[in-house]
Amino acid sequence: MSHKSAKDFFRPLAVGAPLPLREIPARPSRAIHFFDPSNEKMAAKIPGMIGTVDVLLGNLEDAVKADNKVAAREGLVKIAQATDFGPTQLWTRINALDSPWVLDDLTTLVPAIGEKLDVIMVPKVQGAEDIHYVDRLLAQLEAKAGITKPILIHAILETARGVANVEEICGASPRMQGLSLGPADLAADRKMKTTRVGGGHPGYLVRQDPPRDAEGNSQIDAQRAIFQQDLWHYTIAKMVDACATHGIYPYYGPFGDIADVVACEDQFRNAFLLGCVGTWSLHPKQIAIANRVFSPSVEDIAHARRVVAAMGDGTGAVMIDGKMEDDASLKQCLVLVALAEQLAEIDPELKKTYDAIEVTA
Repeated sequence: MSHKSAKDFFRPLAVGAPLPLREIPARPSRAIHFFDPSNEKMAAKIPGMIGTVDVLLGNLEDAVKADNKVAAREGLVKIAQATDFGPTQLWTRINALDSPWVLDDLTTLVPAIGEKLDVIMVPKVQGAEDIHYVDRLLAQLEAKAGITKPILIHAILETARGVANVEEICGASPRMQGLSLGPADLAADRKMKTTRVGGGHPGYLVRQDPPRDAEGNSQIDAQRAIFQQDLWHYTIAKMVDACATHGIYPYYGPFGDIADVVACEDQFRNAFLLGCVGTWSLHPKQIAIANRVFSPSVEDIAHARRVVAAMGDGTGAVMIDGKMEDDASLKQCLVLVALAEQLAEIDPELKKTYDAIEVTA
């Protein structure tokens, strides 16, 4: 098996292509809001959404009918060329690599809007070979079009093989920006017995042990508490570990029950607590949920700042509110403080909230 030199990893894959990034910038991306560029009503709302959402994603794949693929592609070009996105990132999800549309997606978008396009989301990634294909093609197209910054790649985990190969996918290219969970396609590929798009399932549960009577016999028919479990806990945790190892970013994917905003918030928060930096938004009402959930709370930032202030040079241990805080606690707190600072730079209201926090001794 041949291996290229590690020294070649950060060399452009085409003469004249921009230099690959050595570190993926930590840009806030709490909500990746999907829109169909072929839908004129939806497209007309895009200028008004700038600054209210961290990422706008022109979707070319699932949810776009086959006879609308060209219109979606051309619509995205038109929107991007006419729009100043300011603090909001512009992403796109191209069609699957085995589809008849993906080559035209790339050869059209890169020359036309490559300077505005931050990230290309690639669906149904199976292994490193899929990333290598897109990586080389992007380098060639960037060189030909004179693009001055590398367009990053974001992979969706939607197959069992993709999950099994998640480590090699994350490390396949310096263009790798992050990964998203694609629960619906992944459920189908695994032959999971659910038709839900993300979220839990009432049948996936644990039940409290049965009480016993005076003779010590189990009362299996008695009322017992049940606790619904998270179908996606293992996969999200595995994705988070792989991303953290390679310095890229993990995201939860879609939550399909638009009406159930409570369960949506629960799912988003589970992903946030496990280490995800953002999620997909399929409806404007999910943007507000994502922005709230993926922004550290006032209480968490107040506590984190207290720990940072008390720890001094970061060694030793201190007691705060009866709890021991040490160097490991400090590292956890610095993660939250850094995230708050990044979000405050793009969210004026959040900045006011964080600036108003008083750190007590």
